[in-house]
Amino acid sequence: MDALTRIERALEVSVGRLETKSGPPKLSAAIRYAVFPGGARVRPRLCLAVARACGDDEPQVTDAAAVSIELMHCASLVHDDLPCFDNADTRRGKPSVHAAYGECEAVLVGDAMIVMAFETLARTIALVPSRVPGLIFNLTQATGAPSGIIAGQAWECETEINLSEYHRSKTGALFAAATAAGALAAGANPDRWRILGEKIGEAYQVADDIQDIMADPKTWGKPCGQDEARGRPNALREFGLDGAAKRLKQLLGAAIESIPECDGADELRAIIMAEAQRFMPKEAMAHAAA
Repeated sequence: MDALTRIERALEVSVGRLETKSGPPKLSAAIRYAVFPGGARVRPRLCLAVARACGDDEPQVTDAAAVSIELMHCASLVHDDLPCFDNADTRRGKPSVHAAYGECEAVLVGDAMIVMAFETLARTIALVPSRVPGLIFNLTQATGAPSGIIAGQAWECETEINLSEYHRSKTGALFAAATAAGALAAGANPDRWRILGEKIGEAYQVADDIQDIMADPKTWGKPCGQDEARGRPNALREFGLDGAAKRLKQLLGAAIESIPECDGADELRAIIMAEAQRFMPKEAMAHAAA
């Protein structure tokens, strides 16, 4: 089974648990809407790739780890789009959750998916009790304060924003959690894999900053110009196109160099390069190559 099929099936199982006659039907429908169809699923793909590189001896635990990361990511997107933050009416090329289901429902959808992420991990505790606590702690660190994705969102409420800390929390934290989770799920040391996620996450955010200014909203699938409209720091505005593109190239290089020697190294390199091609405008890629 290829990685994307494996991820989609595991997500379907997790979301399907909510679709009972006893629960609010609008809430379960809105959660499904937020999760499917997904984006590139890059975070859970990285989780699976690292787990395979480490042996992947408990695939059910790996699947739960990957799903928990993706559910947390989807929850952060739902909250990020809310009127009190980005007020974005589109996401992944369709109306955002609050635009489709209302603001109150969107808040609850994001909250419910955060809980679902931890529940998904907790359900696997009988399989390998020694691994699940580490996976739960890894996800809490990537989600909360002082340096998880919630802290990243909170930086946007500050009058002065540290660009590096903002990027590290808002995007890098969950990428680092994804690579660490892959190792933890397979019973390996997560520390040697965490830097891979950190570098990819920072690169992803630099690319997102470039897209926010340069991309076409119709092809990008969400509104552009949010950083300028809301006075947030932006790598392209701070360093210029040449500087931001070169920074991106450096981060991608550092991510590839951080991959430990293992059987899955080529797969991880391929994921990184494919993502770089996917999320970078051609103009920026040309500057990075210069």
